Amino acid sequence: MFKHVFLTGPPGVGKTTLVQKACEALVSSGVGAEGFYTEEVREGGRRVGFDVVTLTGARGHLSRIRDSRDSQPHGRREYTVGQYVVDLPSFENLALPLFRNIGSADGSSSSRKVFVIDEIGKMELFSQSFIRAVRQTLDSSSCTILGTIPIPKGKPLGLVEEVRNRRDVKVFTVSKENRNAILQDILETLQECLKSKA
Repeated sequence: MFKHVFLTGPPGVGKTTLVQKACEALVSSGVGAEGFYTEEVREGGRRVGFDVVTLTGARGHLSRIRDSRDSQPHGRREYTVGQYVVDLPSFENLALPLFRNIGSADGSSSSRKVFVIDEIGKMELFSQSFIRAVRQTLDSSSCTILGTIPIPKGKPLGLVEEVRNRRDVKVFTVSKENRNAILQDILETLQECLKSKA
């Protein structure tokens, strides 16, 4: 029996869009949704970084391209993925309180709640607190997770592989070919997960 649903697929294939569409459909059917998604930030047509956006619309930096004028900050460890510098404090300030809130939601409603984690990726995994919070949420019975994970590339990411291999997680692989048709399957699986919690 699946408890959680995760989407995987190449970058830019439309995972976040599917997550947003699924949330809209769930909310309109009376299911609560909380959590965050990642959105690319563009300036003058080029991608300059990523923001974390909560389902309530709060926004914070996740990463930005390093400005060549910036020297390394003194005494602070820098986290980079490719050309992007990850803003760990900003990510944690926005994302971590969301995890604390789901646990504290009153028992009756949280079983009809979907928690969005988009995504469990390289940038987010610099945060040990995030890793702990995701594991706790996966193991708790308080909500169903709708999340995204990257496709395997290079060195496996511990938590990503954990999620992919869990028996209680249904993983959908999104492609350009199936991304329009797959929403219905995702929603049906989520409804099943929510039913089993009720």
